[in-house]
Amino acid sequence: MLRASRTGLLSTRCAITRDDTPLCTWRPSAFIGGGSFELHGRRFDVGRGGWTGRRYRLRDDAGALVALADGVGRSSWTVEAGGEVHAFERPSPWRREQVLVRGGAPVGTVRRTSAWFGEAEADLPGLPLEVQVFVLVSLLAVWDED
Repeated sequence: MLRASRTGLLSTRCAITRDDTPLCTWRPSAFIGGGSFELHGRRFDVGRGGWTGRRYRLRDDAGALVALADGVGRSSWTVEAGGEVHAFERPSPWRREQVLVRGGAPVGTVRRTSAWFGEAEADLPGLPLEVQVFVLVSLLAVWDED
């Protein structure tokens, strides 16, 4: 399970751990909702776009598109990565939880555990690690903006 928490009370950066082991640090950009993180010695950049501002792109250090998320945080949205489309749903408009759905059944979740401390956790089996981090930080950006 991935966990994200701000590195300081006034910081926008988030430390991301997996099973309590440090994994990477999310460094949001000061401009338009993107940012970057380094994972296993590789840099990944997250960019935001689309006319709704809810489309996020993950690019690797060579500039290649790794994943594309469309409609992040809406009642239903998707992430395309590795030639596959992964569906997410928000089961309740009053909760900050997103569910990864396969074959109509929930198989994973991302949820905000503390808005005050910027904490969230993600359990997204079957997704590559960089895509799991991408989903988590994209939702953090949307939640922080809302």
